[in-house]
Amino acid sequence: MSHNTNKITVVKGDITKIAVDVIVNAANTSLLGGGGVDGAIHRAGGPEILEGCRNIVAKQGGCKVGEAVITTAGKLAAKYVIHTVGPVWNGGKNHEIEKLESCYFNALRLAVENGCHSIAFPNISTGIYRFPKELAAQISIRVITQFLVADTTLTQVKIVCFDDENFRLVDQLVMQA
Repeated sequence: MSHNTNKITVVKGDITKIAVDVIVNAANTSLLGGGGVDGAIHRAGGPEILEGCRNIVAKQGGCKVGEAVITTAGKLAAKYVIHTVGPVWNGGKNHEIEKLESCYFNALRLAVENGCHSIAFPNISTGIYRFPKELAAQISIRVITQFLVADTTLTQVKIVCFDDENFRLVDQLVMQA
């Protein structure tokens, strides 16, 4: 299943199998791997990704919520992995919306700065971080669309949904865009 509007494509499937210049990882602040998409990317990409993350941790002590860092993609088809740390949903009282916007914006900015033309995003923060899926979908499409208007470097943005609900919500918004 997939749907395409201009440069944004919505796909249901495994982000580690997507052929793009850069895959975005929904990481945790330690950058040392974890569950969900984070664990899947580290497993599929191999030890080079963890080594890259360890080098970043040694230099700057991890990655703050809303920020993004870049490493090699190891064995993945992509050239790079951008690790961004999504917010844990706490009712919206801790600037979670702004932090999630920053995740998408900072990942897009890093991709462009590193000469990438295609990028794949997971549904950041909608799993164990409990961010409301519909709100997260709205934020992702809004930030990506605004970025693509302002900067034409990226020619392809894929949003790779792990589950049917995220796919339906994101796909609906892309069709309306």
